Amino acid sequence: MGTGPTVSVWLGLLAIFLVALVWVEALRGRELALRAGARACSRLDLQFLDETVALVGLRPRRGGDGRVRLRRTYGFEFSVDGVNRYPGRIVVFGRSVESVQLDHPDGRILY
Repeated sequence: MGTGPTVSVWLGLLAIFLVALVWVEALRGRELALRAGARACSRLDLQFLDETVALVGLRPRRGGDGRVRLRRTYGFEFSVDGVNRYPGRIVVFGRSVESVQLDHPDGRILY
């Protein structure tokens, strides 16, 4: 019998690689969302509360080029006055920010 790696070892390595790839892509999407939320709040002179976003939705979607990518929706909170908290959402599709929505007390704001 051969002394090389077995099929199960190769499958295990492939599984680890795929998990790492998904994890890195998730971190990239989160970083995009963080920057987009902070930038939107800064432009509108709002406070980006907790300086964090949370994944609230994940769906595979086909892009204009026909390739399937993940469409991630992140939630965050912002404040107008430092007292009240309002929700916002950021949609990241693949490696770009698709939209930023802030549910401002004066009306919804979309970027």
